Amino acid sequence: MKVIFTADVKGKGKKGEIKNVNDGYARNYLLKNNLAVEATKGNMQAQKAKDAKKEQLAQEEVDEAKKLKETLADLEVKLTAKSGDSGRLFGSITSKQIAEELKKSHNIKIDKRKIELDDPIRTLGYTDVPVKLHPDVTGNIRVHVEEK
Repeated sequence: MKVIFTADVKGKGKKGEIKNVNDGYARNYLLKNNLAVEATKGNMQAQKAKDAKKEQLAQEEVDEAKKLKETLADLEVKLTAKSGDSGRLFGSITSKQIAEELKKSHNIKIDKRKIELDDPIRTLGYTDVPVKLHPDVTGNIRVHVEEK
């Protein structure tokens, strides 16, 4: 019997997959527990529509991330910190501080975990910081650290 899985079933299939399974297994377990529906013509069309909608939403997400990437490329985040004679900071600038300043001055909310700062910034001047906006899209923020 051909079925469309409505939930992940370990060892059998993932949600949205269409597979052939034994008739007894389908009737007595999958259909009874609402883990799958029979793959009729109507159900197949409904599944195709769901897949198309999911694909469209994923594409819109990527497009939004690309727009945000272009916006971030033009921005500069200015932060101030105390520093010594050689231009080294007393402390450091973290991704949390960058995210807060971005929210405060440009009204763009980005999660601090998406700002990929390998090591905190410890010097004055300009630094380009990569930001993971989407698994496929990475942008850059220009951070300018000034002396207090």
